[in-house]
Amino acid sequence: MKLSNIIYTLSSLWLLLSGFFALPLGFSLYFQDGLYLIFIVQMVGMGLLSVILRAIIRRPVELQIREAFLTVSLTWITFSFFGALPFIVSGYIPNLTDAFFETMSGFTTTGASILTDIEVLPKSLLIWRNMTQWLGGMGVIALAVAVLPFLGVGGVQLFKAEVPGPIKDRVSPRISETAKILWAVYLLFTVLEILLLMLGGLPLFDSVCVTFGTLATGGFAPTNASIAAYPSPFIHYVIIVFMFIAGVNFSLHYWALRGKPHLYFSNPEFRFFLFINALAVGLIMVSRLARGDVFSEEFFRSTLFQTVSIVTTTGFVTHDYEQWPFVTQIILLALMLFGGCTSSTGGGMKNVRILVAFKFMGSELKKLFHPHGIFPIRMGDRTVPERLVSNIIGFVALYILIFFLGVMAMTGIGLDIDTSIGAVAATLGNVGPGIGTVGPVENYSHIPALGKWILSFLMMVGRLEIFTVLVIFTRPFWH
Repeated sequence: MKLSNIIYTLSSLWLLLSGFFALPLGFSLYFQDGLYLIFIVQMVGMGLLSVILRAIIRRPVELQIREAFLTVSLTWITFSFFGALPFIVSGYIPNLTDAFFETMSGFTTTGASILTDIEVLPKSLLIWRNMTQWLGGMGVIALAVAVLPFLGVGGVQLFKAEVPGPIKDRVSPRISETAKILWAVYLLFTVLEILLLMLGGLPLFDSVCVTFGTLATGGFAPTNASIAAYPSPFIHYVIIVFMFIAGVNFSLHYWALRGKPHLYFSNPEFRFFLFINALAVGLIMVSRLARGDVFSEEFFRSTLFQTVSIVTTTGFVTHDYEQWPFVTQIILLALMLFGGCTSSTGGGMKNVRILVAFKFMGSELKKLFHPHGIFPIRMGDRTVPERLVSNIIGFVALYILIFFLGVMAMTGIGLDIDTSIGAVAATLGNVGPGIGTVGPVENYSHIPALGKWILSFLMMVGRLEIFTVLVIFTRPFWH
């Protein structure tokens, strides 16, 4: 493993990131908030550092798989550090721990915030805060693979290490073309949602911020009340639709745009994802009605919104679901673990893994009655290889183990059990709001500094799907 290869690749990614500070710079100049110099220095500083490193280090011929794993993890750490600088320098989040937590939450599309008053931030910082989510949604590495051709074969390793899900769907034989197509679809939906939200009466700035949070399934909003600040049913339904879209495999969206929408319903994971959404909505509605709530359009909309928001790990809020029956909170907590589909921008374990795990359990039960029988696990018309089944079962087991270790760590630093469970489930699943004192109308500002670093690590582990990060801590990786 060559450190020079990693540094050269990182410097190229930093150069790419520096260009995106142009958007908050433009907003700073337009709204005259006085922060434009911070963004200029950030752009120029990162650009010069990247150019200098690229000039003195030889370009790698190819990235090895170990180099790719380490590069991906370091990318998300360094991006979060650089992304935190405008908050620190401006003085709006002067504490490094808080600023790093907020930015890591953005890039990992978690949406957990330490801000007690979001609306006090200048619009340039708000747009940067939401842009971190938009960049992290489809993946910063995927974007780099699409626009930086020098990555070559190494780009394949980087792409595999970052893109969520056990199955990496390709819509083109070349990884770079696949990355370009996925980002093009992502951009198309971004523009479409912005236009629809503006049609619903939302100002351009709010439309852009909300869209960035929606398509990335991130959940950052430019208001203290999240989406509850916009009472329009039309706006709520638009966001519901695009949250669901963001939670679905983007490869299916591409083929649908190419005239093959039937592939949605021929995809087992999509059918399972649709079923889980419908089942959860039905159970939560029944629970609320049993408590005495009255059925109405607003009742249906609030239930649908919060269910889709949680299962897609977006984390937008229109209602305080902690005021609903306790069983609904258990349902929503389970949905945090499920998450979105493979190759979506959603977090969680991914529905394809849950589906395969269920099929695996069914296969094992059949073997109790037919010990010598062979019961392959099938997804549609394809048999899932045993190696992939083992990988998925191992992932699910490791995810649950990390969840419990995280809860133990958070209770160990003094948090109550409800908050510990909610915070770990929400950060590991990249959801944002949890339960307890980190619920839908609360934030993470009161979490001790050590707890924020633990949760920041869990955000990255969840976004990069455990193996990519944890493999770095194994002995074979370094030998």
